[in-house]
Amino acid sequence: MAGSGFDWLRQLLRRLRGVDEKTSNLRRLQEVTSGCYDCCIRCLGAVPYTSLLATLLCYTGVALFCGGGHEALTHTRTFVELYFARDVQDFIVLADFIKYFQYVIYGLASFFFLYGLLLLAEGFYTTSAVKQTFGEFRSTKFGRCLSLTFIILTYVLAVIWLVVFGFTAIPVLFFINMESSCHKINILSETTLFNQQARVCMDARMYGFLPWNAVPGIVCGNTLASICKTPEFYVTYDLYICAFAGAGITLLALFVYVVATTYNYAILRFLGRKGIRC
Repeated sequence: MAGSGFDWLRQLLRRLRGVDEKTSNLRRLQEVTSGCYDCCIRCLGAVPYTSLLATLLCYTGVALFCGGGHEALTHTRTFVELYFARDVQDFIVLADFIKYFQYVIYGLASFFFLYGLLLLAEGFYTTSAVKQTFGEFRSTKFGRCLSLTFIILTYVLAVIWLVVFGFTAIPVLFFINMESSCHKINILSETTLFNQQARVCMDARMYGFLPWNAVPGIVCGNTLASICKTPEFYVTYDLYICAFAGAGITLLALFVYVVATTYNYAILRFLGRKGIRC
């Protein structure tokens, strides 16, 4: 009886030890999980979501503008040469502009790629400094001066891009008016007013595509309606809409950059005046 009692007691102690080991392991797991959770929360709190959104918008807009604009310019040269100009000398200025501006598009794509990365890095810096995410990660006078420099550069770039956005609307307006004129010609062709069709015209010289002495420079009537039915017309039209939308998205991204960087800089200045080292 005594031996069985001792055996029972030993088994009980082993079970208690097993429970203690499981409890300690569970506590260690909870501590590790809690540490990882806190670390993830700190890292997510340091992410500049506004700057990240602006970067995605900027890359999307620049891709649409550069890709659509490059192809639209290529099709524009063929389109004008076939239907609005007979002499090569009439569109030689337009051809040179298209050639050089396509090189500018390559430069714009590279510039915005690098500038977007810089603004995103600046967003990480200012967001972490404002929220004091990391103990030793603090802003300095040089950092605040750099943030102010980015604000000014982005603001100037947004103003310049606003002009680009306006110029991008010119070919879109041309093709919208051309499509509207073709629709009007189709309506007139279904009525008895056959002589009215010749009065509906589109003049490429009015939109700056050709000089005023270009011949013919203008297309009217059924010839205009037949041009609107060509694939070249619709492809060029869609590409310019794509470039116009890309310019608008890029402009929106620049304004979001300005708002985000200005807000972070203002917070840093405010905390600095309050004597808080951030």
